[in-house]
Amino acid sequence: ARRDRALAAHRLREGGGAGEAGPRGAALALRRREGREDHAGEGSASRSRSAADDERRRTGLIAAEVLLLLLIVVATLVTASRRLHIPYPVLLLVGGLLLGSIPGVPRFEVDPDTILLLVLPPIVYVAAFLTPIRSFRNELGNIVSLAIGLVLASTFVVAGLALAIVPAITLPVALALGAIVSPPDEVAATAVAERLAVPRRIIGLLEGESLLNDATALTVYRVAVAAALAATPVLTFGLLGRFAVVSVIGVAVGLFVGWVITIVRTRLTDVPVEITVSLLTPYAAYLPAELLGGSGVLAAVTAGLYLGRRSSQIMGSDARLAGRAVWEMLVFLLNGVVFLLIGLEISALTNQMDRATLFELAGLGVLISIALIAVRAIWIFGMAAWQRIVKRARQPLTISEATVLSWAGMRGVVSLAAALAVPTTLPGGAAFPARDPLVVVTFTVILITLVGQGLTLPLLIRALHLGGDEDTRHEESHARQKLIGEALRRIDELETKWPDHKPLIDQLRSSYQHRAEHEEQLHEAPGNEAEQELVEHRQIRSDVIDAQRDALRAMRDRGAIDDDVLRGIERELDLEEIRMEA
Repeated sequence: ARRDRALAAHRLREGGGAGEAGPRGAALALRRREGREDHAGEGSASRSRSAADDERRRTGLIAAEVLLLLLIVVATLVTASRRLHIPYPVLLLVGGLLLGSIPGVPRFEVDPDTILLLVLPPIVYVAAFLTPIRSFRNELGNIVSLAIGLVLASTFVVAGLALAIVPAITLPVALALGAIVSPPDEVAATAVAERLAVPRRIIGLLEGESLLNDATALTVYRVAVAAALAATPVLTFGLLGRFAVVSVIGVAVGLFVGWVITIVRTRLTDVPVEITVSLLTPYAAYLPAELLGGSGVLAAVTAGLYLGRRSSQIMGSDARLAGRAVWEMLVFLLNGVVFLLIGLEISALTNQMDRATLFELAGLGVLISIALIAVRAIWIFGMAAWQRIVKRARQPLTISEATVLSWAGMRGVVSLAAALAVPTTLPGGAAFPARDPLVVVTFTVILITLVGQGLTLPLLIRALHLGGDEDTRHEESHARQKLIGEALRRIDELETKWPDHKPLIDQLRSSYQHRAEHEEQLHEAPGNEAEQELVEHRQIRSDVIDAQRDALRAMRDRGAIDDDVLRGIERELDLEEIRMEA
């Protein structure tokens, strides 16, 4: 009995009887099981996060490798193009085609909207920034005629040709095709023209045309694509009204951004910050204009023209030197990578289509290319003839200038990005009509004009014997003589102000007098022995600078000076050499 009572008391202390022991044990077991499941879930989530991190790292490494590969190919092909005397966009396009045809080479997927956003604003901005305003103003009539009139004429001709050959195509899609292939890309043309030292007027017209024709073409393109998506007709008055609205908004935004950036940059003294603001400026103009329904291209162009006119006031010498180098590298890389991507995209797209369809579309592209070349030639020669008949132009286009301008109509970056940016589906989910054929035709036009005209343009320029730009050389010589005269006048004033520094004053006076003699001889008879003497003087000074560099490196190597001292003095020698070469 005592044992039974003790056992009952023990059970009571342990949990209130046998009837409660089961539920407590079950609860404890459930908590243990939930704990194990929580630990297992945390482990699974941790493994998932680790896998996602690994995937991101692999994606980042692949992207870095692809970018590195593209830059290596661009640098190699551009170097080869200069040795072969071929415009580098042509060789990059061909290189992209060959690279894309290699089995196993991955296709580079690039968002076309990203191309337009990242590439177009800086390219048009820096082109506008470097545009000489006086020449732009003098040629404004010709530039507007080429950038608006010729682009619209090319658009309508291509649209009509597409409607006649492909009855199934709709008017909005035909207009979109015309707008895509209508704007020329001046990169290849100016690369050829500058290398062959053609008159500055031709280069100025090509660059001025490129500043505005993209805005015209992209406006028509967006109206046509919107009409295709909404299945509504394209009205001419609506198109012209839309162009006027986007132009006004774009110019207004560009002027405002230029004014604000001018105020900001006049207060900056740190060169890296100045260059950073400079790099952000085209996007600061482009993005707000697009958000407000205007032309981002016109906004970037307007801001570039506004700030370029004031560059001497808002930039110091260090910022000008460093900024020019940064912009040259940026534009070179953007153009190089995009032209290489054009070739890769053409190769990838053609590999996906059957040969019969591909040849039909290529044939249409050939016809459209011929039509574009013909329309450009008719328009430019007609413009030159009109100037001679009416006699209102200050300087009518010559036959040689009109010939070069007519043949310098290569298509490129904007046409590629616009073609790839065409939507794949309509709002209802159906496929966008004739999107792939439109892209193939655009690529064909780019290939024919860029390679065909790009390779033959140097031959045409040499055959016409255009020669260099004498007007620009005379302007430079006249400006230098004026500056030398002002320097000598100021030296005479400083001689009385600083009588204790007569040796330095005499040295400066002698140097400027020697320059004045050279400029006078070059101005009177360019190309004579005075020019040869100037070349020899530069060679002598270059040899002296090289000798100083060798001595500086020798001092560093034997431990007489440290690397920071070498870099500081080396920069002085670099600036001296840059000034001599300029």
